[in-house]
Amino acid sequence: MHGVLALVVASEEAEVTAKNPILPETKEIVWAVVAFVLVFSLLAWKAWPAIKKALRDREDKIRGDLERAEAVRSEAEASLEEYNQQLAEARGEAGRIIEEARVAADQVRKDLIARAEADAADVRTRAQEDIRLASDRAIADLQTRVSDLSIELAERIVQRNLDRDTQIALIESYINEVGGTRR
Repeated sequence: MHGVLALVVASEEAEVTAKNPILPETKEIVWAVVAFVLVFSLLAWKAWPAIKKALRDREDKIRGDLERAEAVRSEAEASLEEYNQQLAEARGEAGRIIEEARVAADQVRKDLIARAEADAADVRTRAQEDIRLASDRAIADLQTRVSDLSIELAERIVQRNLDRDTQIALIESYINEVGGTRR
């Protein structure tokens, strides 16, 4: 029994002396709190202003970048508006040039037609004049031939020669008679 009792006493002592694996000892907790307060104070005193300054600088940089981006966007929109305006002006100018070219082409066509009609009228006039001259020459040649034939015929009929002036007078009166009945 003695052995059992010793075991029970030993087990009770062992339970009292065993440490809690979750909770540290009190002096460790005190030193940890003191170290935390010192490190926190040192960080709050030295590091926190630097961190705040870095964050403020970053915020200012981001704000500046946003403002520059907004300015660039506004400038791009203004450039786009200017480009669209120039494009509209160029389209209007192109339309005006095309219209002027069409009007000029119409005018050239009308001028060419007028010149061709004038040339055709000139050709007709010259052709009519040539026809009239050819007709006059043919009539003159015919009158000369008729005169000669008339003289020959008259010589044969009369069997004698008439003088030249009498023959010409006789032929002209005959031609005038024949010409008068034709016209």
